[in-house]
Amino acid sequence: MYAVIRSGNKQYRVAPGETVKVERLPGEVGGQITFEDVLAIRTDEKKLLTGAEAAQAKVIGKIVEQGRHPKLTVMKYRRTKQYKIIRGHRQDYTAVQVNDITI
Repeated sequence: MYAVIRSGNKQYRVAPGETVKVERLPGEVGGQITFEDVLAIRTDEKKLLTGAEAAQAKVIGKIVEQGRHPKLTVMKYRRTKQYKIIRGHRQDYTAVQVNDITI
């Protein structure tokens, strides 16, 4: 069984027992979190639920970690005009361990 959820304007495929890194969410490590924006569910009977049936479902998980991804370096460069700009970025994330998918 797995579900497709929306969090932070992105979509994630989650299954019970796995850990997924989503964009930063409020909460403490060890706290419970519920995703109510469920887009689709694939059941154990190979049935795909979408639309109104999936909207009633909930995905329940536990916050495992609040962290930051590795640093990305972005460089703008023009070869003739002595133009070079280097910027770095680190995105915050919340690691969530999915416990249950309720329909």
